[in-house]
Amino acid sequence: MREKLSKLEARQAEPEFWNDQEAATGVLKQVQSVKQWLDPLDQACEMADELSLLAELAREENDDETAAEVAAGVEKLEKAIDQLDFQFLLSGEEDERGAVLEIHPGAGGTESQDWAQILMRMYNRYFERSEWKVKTLDLQSGDEAGIKSVVLEVDHAFAYGYLKSESGVHRLVRISPFDAQSRRHTSFASVFVYPLVSNDVDIEIDANDLRIDTYRAQGAGGQHVNKTDSAVRITHEPTGVVVQCQSERSQLRNRESAMTMLRAKLYMKAMEERQKERDAIEAEKMEIAWGSQIRSYVLQPYTKVKDHRTDFETGNSTAVLDGDLDGFIDAYLRWLGKNSH
Repeated sequence: MREKLSKLEARQAEPEFWNDQEAATGVLKQVQSVKQWLDPLDQACEMADELSLLAELAREENDDETAAEVAAGVEKLEKAIDQLDFQFLLSGEEDERGAVLEIHPGAGGTESQDWAQILMRMYNRYFERSEWKVKTLDLQSGDEAGIKSVVLEVDHAFAYGYLKSESGVHRLVRISPFDAQSRRHTSFASVFVYPLVSNDVDIEIDANDLRIDTYRAQGAGGQHVNKTDSAVRITHEPTGVVVQCQSERSQLRNRESAMTMLRAKLYMKAMEERQKERDAIEAEKMEIAWGSQIRSYVLQPYTKVKDHRTDFETGNSTAVLDGDLDGFIDAYLRWLGKNSH
């Protein structure tokens, strides 16, 4: 990895480096990615060396104050090593990429659409806590409440590595706010996460394979968005993949966002083919028929959120729905690492 960093830095020093802005940006992102691995490791090694010297000094001089400083430093070093250990779980082929996250409600109309909106808020709160840059590529509001679908672009290193834990069916049990008799309801929504594909990945998309339709956007967005054919739907005919975007007033921007979604989906398909797997994403979509949930959020008659793959759970459902997902993501990555060997 250090050799890779040296080669990248050598490229940065070349006089013609900035002649190709796109290629230069790609190199800078690679440098940043490598440093995200090396810098914490170097800091931990430096900390260990300093503590070793302090410990030797404390022994020689029988200095209790220095010994206490060493003990505090060791505790801090252990936390740094735990974080490094966690980071090395993000060593999958695509883990360092950004992510495209989709949410779709299951059957159940307003109930499930409201649940999908709650999940959207949960993830946006998690992104805020993590200080990740997020862009809404597409958002379709529900007829009465909630959302019919949303597509979010998370442009942050390792976002896919973290968020891949969220792909699957999410189940909610609560007293329905839409039920006049205040009965308990179960709702489902599906989450799909794809790697965010940039120009450094060779995904060939033949323009002749695309059917591009424009239409009038529906729902919220002001008068302008509903008076022009600014919404874009793109169908990749060889694979049947369909993406759409209506979040922007500009047809051109909606088309660019739709192409971002299409590249991500086609790249995921290519990954699956290389691994000689069947179309995992479409299979998951078929399994959204209820019983295949990865996580349950119970708000009534007790409060608990449980991941059914790792058995990690917490009684603080309010914190989870407010974006506290670290425990679930950590448990999933460790579970995945243990079960991939």
